[in-house]
Amino acid sequence: MDKVIIRDLLVRGIIGINPDERVKKQDILVNIVFYTDISRAAASDDIADAANYKDVSKKVFDFIEESSFLLVERLVTEIARLILTDFPVSRVQVRVEKPGALRFARSVGIEIDRFREDFGLTPL
Repeated sequence: MDKVIIRDLLVRGIIGINPDERVKKQDILVNIVFYTDISRAAASDDIADAANYKDVSKKVFDFIEESSFLLVERLVTEIARLILTDFPVSRVQVRVEKPGALRFARSVGIEIDRFREDFGLTPL
C-alpha cells in the first residue's frame, strides 16, 4: 500500500475536560498518514481516481471545528473512523496533539493506527 501524508494540520476546536477548555477554542495539531493504492490515479492522472488529500484534510478540519469532545482519545478515534468510512483508504494513522497542554512540554498527544476492519467496514 502507498502512503499519503498530511503533516501538521492546525485546527482550532473545543477539546478537554477543564471548564475553560469547554468554552474557549484551542489549537489542535493533527497528523495523518493514510494508506491507499495510488496506481489507478497514477495511470490516469485523474483526481477522481485518487483518495484526495485536500478533501480528507477539509473533512477533518470541519469535523474538528464542529466537535467538542472531552478526551483526545475520542477525537483521534473519530477522525480515524471518518477517514476510513468516507474515503478509499485501507489503513490510517492519526496523531492529535494539544500544543501547550502541559507546562514544560511543547505538546501532548495520542497516535493511533487503525484499519477499516477495526470499525466493522469491509476491506478494500
